[in-house]
Amino acid sequence: MAQPSKTKTKIPLGRFVWYELLTSDPKAATGFYPKLTGWGTTQWEGMEKPYTMWTNGETPVGGIMALPEEAKKAGAPPHWLAYVSTPSVDDTVAKATKHGGKKIHGPMDIPTVGRIAILADPQGAVFAVYTPDGETPGHGGPPAKGEFSWHELMTTDYEAGFTFYEALFGWEKTEAMDMGEAGIYQMYGQKGSGMPLGGMFNRPKEVQAPPHWLFYVKVDDVDKRAEEVKKLGGTILNGPMEVPGGDRVVQCMDPQGAAFAMHSSK
Repeated sequence: MAQPSKTKTKIPLGRFVWYELLTSDPKAATGFYPKLTGWGTTQWEGMEKPYTMWTNGETPVGGIMALPEEAKKAGAPPHWLAYVSTPSVDDTVAKATKHGGKKIHGPMDIPTVGRIAILADPQGAVFAVYTPDGETPGHGGPPAKGEFSWHELMTTDYEAGFTFYEALFGWEKTEAMDMGEAGIYQMYGQKGSGMPLGGMFNRPKEVQAPPHWLFYVKVDDVDKRAEEVKKLGGTILNGPMEVPGGDRVVQCMDPQGAAFAMHSSK
């Protein structure tokens, strides 16, 4: 996680602020993603163990660590985990359990960083919450190239999922798109922001994956980067394709098996 400043600022509720890759091969992953996203990496020694951060220019956007043994034993594959900001991790954990969620790890303090917890929503999708010490990572407003631009929940009951996250983070529904036989794609955003953070939809019958979050990185050219994914040993899961509004997206898997997606503006 990004080392905060010494100045305590107001902590926003419901903003995606940190993205962590838990993988079976951190070294291989640091050779894969920068070639697609333009990220750099830097070491932060403030943790008990050295921690590698992804940087977009000079700004840390996330981190990378080896998939913990307990996660492997529980059957967790390599995956991306997003942290959502909250003024109180403990209050959010209490709300989550009250509304049918599950506490997986924490709450716990990370010295000079803040307080975190890892949770699962009632349908089983995993996410994390974070109360920083000092300035909150990330920013409001439109995402720039190299930042995560879309946060997508595939689940078994998107209406119930939205109700859960609304209770935790105050998210509100924005537009909804009727995908025909595939059902409704419900977009959502921070309350009062007027800008969507992502979308939620029900898992298609032919898909066997459990409920999960998928995160899209904004890149210069989705089609070029998709070709690069294949050259680097990754897999294309879906796309590249155009989405309403003219932007293009592609859903991928890295060589270690972590799913991710990319997005470029028209």
